[in-house]
Amino acid sequence: MVEKVSRNFFLFLSHNRLISSGAKKWGLKFGASQVVAGVAIEEMIESLKELNQKGLVCTVDHLGEYVQSKEEALESTAMAIQTLEAIAASGVSSHMSVKLTQLGLDINAEFCLENMKKIVRVAKKHDIFMRIDMEDYTRCQKTLDILAELRKDYENIGTVIQAYLHRAEKDVDELQDLSLRLVKGAYKERATVAYQEKEKVDENYFNIIKKHLLNGKYTAIASHDHHIIKKVKAFAKENNIPKSQFEFQMLYGMRTEMQQSIADEGYTMRVYVPFGKDWYGYFMRRLAERPQNVKFALRGLFSNK
Repeated sequence: MVEKVSRNFFLFLSHNRLISSGAKKWGLKFGASQVVAGVAIEEMIESLKELNQKGLVCTVDHLGEYVQSKEEALESTAMAIQTLEAIAASGVSSHMSVKLTQLGLDINAEFCLENMKKIVRVAKKHDIFMRIDMEDYTRCQKTLDILAELRKDYENIGTVIQAYLHRAEKDVDELQDLSLRLVKGAYKERATVAYQEKEKVDENYFNIIKKHLLNGKYTAIASHDHHIIKKVKAFAKENNIPKSQFEFQMLYGMRTEMQQSIADEGYTMRVYVPFGKDWYGYFMRRLAERPQNVKFALRGLFSNK
């Protein structure tokens, strides 16, 4: 009960525009620097280099979402392109992830699509894979519609399927020829569209992982759950699925010892590396997902870093 209240509280804070606006002026506070790789591109690139040196690959996310104006969306588009150019110039091993609401999805879908085309075109030039992050349920189909349009001209693109949604298995079937990142899901959704019980989410999560692995397409298993990771390793071995067909993904700053252990075992371990001034909403969702992460915030309050 306490955990549910805590989760709802942090999810509520993640959508508070007043606090989020103030957070842009504060810099990384409340321990956010432990899970966000800086505000500037240069800081992020240094973090990628450090991770690569440890045998970890990355995917970068320039934080931001729910933009309200075309000007903001165009700024986000330009920043995404700058980020891609920086990744290419530095020689680091990294993909890039992007949220469509950052590029104007809530303003106009066609406008968002054109912005995304600009980004994917640059990514293709530099041979960088792009991942469209999935957001809340109300934007799920719109996201998949834009993905479908992009796939007509580009192959360096994939998306995310959230296991807590009732539609997850159907989406995995329909996207079976695509590289997918499979996650449990981090947004608060109503019972009519999403499983509410952890056991059901976990069950559906492992089911869609098995389904996509058996489909033979590349699968990114994004989880910090060591039980899930252990089961995936065993399933892959039992079904002769090579390590080259899947990877594990974890968030920057989370369970770093496990990340290193997985990489040392010869699996691809990709770290999701967020950066940028719009860190607040992301940080609040991390606290909502794992209440034990509140220690980051408390430590940050006292250290003022």
